[in-house]
Amino acid sequence: MVLDEPLDFEKEDPLLPKTRPAKRKKVIGLDDLLVDFFASGKDELKAAGVKSKYGPKGYNSDDEDKKVREKEIKFCKFVEEYEEQSKELDAGDDVPHWGQRVFGCQKSPPVLNATGVENCQLLQSFCANEHLGFDLNIEQGEGFLEGLLVDGWFLKLVLLYGSVEDSIASWALTKLLYSSNKKLRVAASDFWDSILSLNEADKLSVDIGHFPSYSVLKSAILSYGYIFDNRTKFSTSESVIAETSDDAPPQNIIEWLNIISACCKIRNVHSIFSSSEAEELLVIVISFFLDRRLEGLLLIMGDCLSSLILYFNTSEWESSCLTVAQSIAQRVTVDLNCLRIVDCITGTDYRNKFLRSQLALQFLKISFGLKVANVEKILKSVTSINVKDKECNFFSLYVYLVLMDNLLFSSDAFRDKHAIINSWRNYLRSCSTQIGCTDWRLYASKVRNKASYLLQCAILKRSAGSASTPVQ
Repeated sequence: MVLDEPLDFEKEDPLLPKTRPAKRKKVIGLDDLLVDFFASGKDELKAAGVKSKYGPKGYNSDDEDKKVREKEIKFCKFVEEYEEQSKELDAGDDVPHWGQRVFGCQKSPPVLNATGVENCQLLQSFCANEHLGFDLNIEQGEGFLEGLLVDGWFLKLVLLYGSVEDSIASWALTKLLYSSNKKLRVAASDFWDSILSLNEADKLSVDIGHFPSYSVLKSAILSYGYIFDNRTKFSTSESVIAETSDDAPPQNIIEWLNIISACCKIRNVHSIFSSSEAEELLVIVISFFLDRRLEGLLLIMGDCLSSLILYFNTSEWESSCLTVAQSIAQRVTVDLNCLRIVDCITGTDYRNKFLRSQLALQFLKISFGLKVANVEKILKSVTSINVKDKECNFFSLYVYLVLMDNLLFSSDAFRDKHAIINSWRNYLRSCSTQIGCTDWRLYASKVRNKASYLLQCAILKRSAGSASTPVQ
């Protein structure tokens, strides 16, 4: 028994003063700490806790509740002011997304007819063949011929005959390029893909006298409404195709891409396009990557792009690549569109890397108004941008960083240019360290993160290069 404790009968004595129970300590929530910090300052955090937003958990007077409500009102006003300031600082909505309208209004296709096909020697010879097993009712007209094409009999007859007459080749190509019947144009595409394929001896399976020409393919793409051909730069904000747009891409564009791929793959047997014509076709196919309506055709466009890149001879590739890069740079604005163009060149071989590097070089040359593409001058212009300057355009700097990295590291042309590489790494390091985490200006955080990422990649490339260098 403790001497200081009251006796049992004293506990029930109403005359004795009752001791008040000790006040239980309140749990202060994180929201309450924020309210106190922004409304009253750091010193008031040492005072008694305010009521939690989850309800009272201890004793509070009416005055305390009133103070809490006032602080909540002040905090809400602070949040509203902060949001308004953030909207003023972040003009992200003003930066257009990538995307450019490549196709406009489509023209009416030419009149399709089968003039001369029913009188070709192929059909006439099989009509007279009594051992064929069925009758070729070519007098039924074009509907019967289209049925032969869709069912695959036209291809079988051609393979048996061993050659393709000009009338049949021209008729099937016209169906491929302009027919609105999906089954018919797919069958025509399969027909051309089969007759342009090589056998085990690397020769054509059948004799062909009429090949798809550049003029025919160019006329077809223009009838689809292709508008990228005119050498004028489009405003991205006006040309981006909305995802909810009802505009559909040309219905024959897949077959157009497939026939070009097939023509390029027989370069060693028959050269269908000249170098200048192949350059124009390469520009057209690259421009397709800017149209958001064609995003579902990335695999087909990538295959056609690879076929066109491999179409050029080794001796003519570098000059043709420069021509293509200059043509693209004159028609695409230096914003997210140019980064989209560079990113669409995904190959890892020498030709793809060289094309990616040349595209970046031409975009940077035009951006800085240089008449001659001088890498040293371009690097000096980029590294002269001060990220601490209040007027610094971080969006343009972000584009420059990506383009400059593709220029220097896509090809091996600057591997031994140590002064250029070191200068570029030092600038990346300054961008990644001098831009604060609280810098809310447009694209400031993206420039910092991108510079840090590119710096790490450059260090890894240097380590890989030094590791692969044999010890003398």
